[in-house]
Order: sequence, then C-alpha cells, then structure tokens
Amino acid sequence: MATCLRLRSCAAPHLRRAPPSRICRPRADCPVAPIRGYARGPAGLSSALLHTDGFVGGLWVSAAATFPVHDPASGAELGLVADCGVPEARAAVRAAYEAFCSWRGVSAKERSSLLRKWYDLMIQNKDDLAKIITAESGKPLKEAQGEILYSANFLEWFSEEARRVYGDIISTPAKERRALVLKQPVGVAAVITPLANQAGIPPGVYNVIPCSQKKAKEVGEALCTDPLVSKISFTGSTATGKVLLHHAANSVKRVSMELGGHAPFIVFDSANVDQAVAGAMASKFRNSGQTCVCSNRFLVQSGIHDSFVKKFAEAIKTNLHVGNGFDERTTQGPLINAKAVEKVEKHVSDAISKGATVVTGGKRHHVGKNFFEPTLLSNVTRDMLCSQEETFGPVAPVIKFNTEEEAVAIANAANVGLAGYFYSQDPAQIWRVAERLEVGMVGVNEGLISSVECPFGGVKQSGLGREGSKYGIDEYLELKYVCFGGL
Repeated sequence: MATCLRLRSCAAPHLRRAPPSRICRPRADCPVAPIRGYARGPAGLSSALLHTDGFVGGLWVSAAATFPVHDPASGAELGLVADCGVPEARAAVRAAYEAFCSWRGVSAKERSSLLRKWYDLMIQNKDDLAKIITAESGKPLKEAQGEILYSANFLEWFSEEARRVYGDIISTPAKERRALVLKQPVGVAAVITPLANQAGIPPGVYNVIPCSQKKAKEVGEALCTDPLVSKISFTGSTATGKVLLHHAANSVKRVSMELGGHAPFIVFDSANVDQAVAGAMASKFRNSGQTCVCSNRFLVQSGIHDSFVKKFAEAIKTNLHVGNGFDERTTQGPLINAKAVEKVEKHVSDAISKGATVVTGGKRHHVGKNFFEPTLLSNVTRDMLCSQEETFGPVAPVIKFNTEEEAVAIANAANVGLAGYFYSQDPAQIWRVAERLEVGMVGVNEGLISSVECPFGGVKQSGLGREGSKYGIDEYLELKYVCFGGL
C-alpha cells in the first residue's frame, strides 16, 4: 500500500528498523534522511510517535522541501513535514509492488496476527496518539481519544475478517466440470487521505508519502496513473475525487471514494423532541461540525418546529463550551484553518441577508481567530448557501416543512448522499422515509451511526464503495473464476 497524506499530518508511529536483508531500498532520488520529529509541544507530544519524513520500503526518507503543520487553536508551528513529490511517490509504489509479490503469499492467519499487533500498539499508545490529533486538528481531547479507538477498531475488525475471505463452489450442468470462485488481493492500493497510522508490517507493504496541498495534484496524478497501482482509495472533496477518477479511468483502476456530504436531519411531528435534540447535538457539533457525516440541514415539521428550535438553542447554550482542545471543559475546538472560518462566515451572512434569524451564536468566538460560535439559524430557506452546500462548521440551519413528501424532496434535492437522519415514532413512516432517502447511511432516531461492523459510504456524488463491515474487504479483492474440467 502507498499512502499519500495531502493535508495536515504525517503521524505514523515509530517502527523498529527492518533487518538489512528485508529492506527494499528506495531510489537514489528519494534519499534516506536522519529521523526528524515534531518539536515537543505544550501538550507534551510524544517524540517517539512523531516523525515528519516519508516512509518507503521500511525506511524513513526525506524530501527536498518541507511544509509546516500548525496548531489551529494557537497558530503555533508544531513541526515541518517532508513535502514529498512524484519521485518519492513512484519509489513508494515500486516498494509496495515488490513487497506485494511476497506479501500476497503470506497466510491469512499470519496477516491477521500482524494486524492484531498493530491494533494492540494503537491501544497501548492511545493517549499519546490522541494528543497528536488534538494538537494538529484542535478537536477536544476526548473526541480525539474516541477517534483513536474507532481507527484501531478497524484494525481489529479486519484482522478478524482476514481469516474469513471465502470463495465459492458453483454447480455446473456438465458432470465432468467443477466451477470455483477464488478471492484474491487486488494488488497495490494507493490511499489518498488526510490521516495515517502504522505499526509492525514488513518493509514495503505500507508506505507513507506526506505532501503539501501545493504538491497534492502532481502526487495524486502520479499514484493514479502508475501502472503498478491496481486500486485507488480517496477520502476528501467531491471535486478532487472527480479529478482522481479521471486519472484512474485511463488505466481502468479499481476505486473507492469517500467524498462530500450534505446530511439532512429531519424531525417529524411524531418525534420525541428531547431525543431529537440530543441526536442533533451529537450529529451536528462533533468536531465543531467538521465531519463528512455531520448534519448540515435541519428539516423540522411545522407542528413541532418551535418546540424543537427552543430546546435545541437551550442545549447549545448549556452544553457547548468553546476553547482549546486540551482544556477538559472544551466541547468545541477551532476550525481547521482560516479558510474554513471564512466559509462558515459566508454561509451565516448569506442566510441573514436572505431573511434567516440567528437564534444563538452567529459570529467568530473571542477565544481565537479560528474559533466560531456554535450557531443556530431559523427561518432558513432552500435558496440559502447553507441549504445548498456543505458548511463543514458549527452552524445548524433549520428549515420548516409541512408534509413528509416535502421533507423527503428537500432532503433528496442534493447531488450528494452520504448520511441522513430522521426522528419519528410512526413505524410506517420510519420504513417509508428510510427507504426513500437517497443516502448511503440512515440514522433513525439516532445521531451517531458510524461503526466498524457496518458499511460506511454514500450514493450519488458522495462516493463509490464501502468501508468497514463484511463488505469493506471486497473493495480490495478480485474475483477469479476457475473452471476445472476433465474430471
């Protein structure tokens, strides 16, 4: 696997150096560097877990340039990360391809054991890893700890699934034949994502290529067009996903895309208002609204609208506390950068200019330039930006509706469909709406739906394929039909 980190972080846990006989040497234009680490920050970040170089063929490798990683809460520079380019990406692909030649023959039991060891290492280091996430993303430490556990659970899950990749035997009309279906690994997978963690895997099987946003385009193109790469997996914006799909199409690569969302959160008249408010709080304000499955549009039926808005506002004012993620009281950290704050401001000002009412919040928070007040808007209409685009911030716009058909039509009007949520106590309505919502995941009377045991993914322009669950491993397998004759 070759992983390209294109946003903020390269936080790969430190590995023991591979034995010389097992090292797949990088190219001459991808030089080996002394190991560098982040400067120890105010939160006491672990220098043993922090490295800023690329990782290719079992070695830490440098790049000609670096890019800074900043703490979004304070603006302080945490460190300089290797800004890898096309040469490093190609070296990583070749190292992965060479490693795959032997890795594909490793037994499922052994691969399962290695993944389990990786999981165990993450659990052992969960507190230090959480501090790293909080330092570079700003999210509250408790949320970061939850993210580490959630990430580690994928390793645990697939360490178990690795031993359950079964084929099939198919009956044929010919007596002298038997038909078999084998499931085999797809090959080198290039995973383009903002996050990565690694431990204890043979050299070349896992490679990390950090790069800045400036170089992301050329590195992404190199990975998507390299003939040794069989699979592309990307997490990010829909616009970038389309570019990568275009590149991958030329060599007909397998792709998985987890792209943008615009999640509706519908509250019907039959809903339990208190439960709906609790679900809205969990779904909207996790990581200050900066997750792809955060609710982005709140559609509330007219009979329950006023009660919901009142209780939602009270919950926001009472339960949400803006501050540095390392402060134990904090529930809302900063937005990731200035551009993110500007987008939130634009959505709020656009809504106000078109008649929306600010129930609470509505402006930057005094704590710092990247902080924004948790905001609730009422009298929102469909022509406002916050109704048409993913805000990716702590803004909850409420649209009043009258009928079920109207709510479903508004929810399905988006060209994306990752997650959707609704609250109702009517069993018949629950079945109707769950089936009619054009999304990949539905939360019914529930605001938090992610689980490693369940398939994560969207429809429309929210992506292709699924992560997690028994279906997730199929994204990395090829089916091979074998006809055994002459029996």
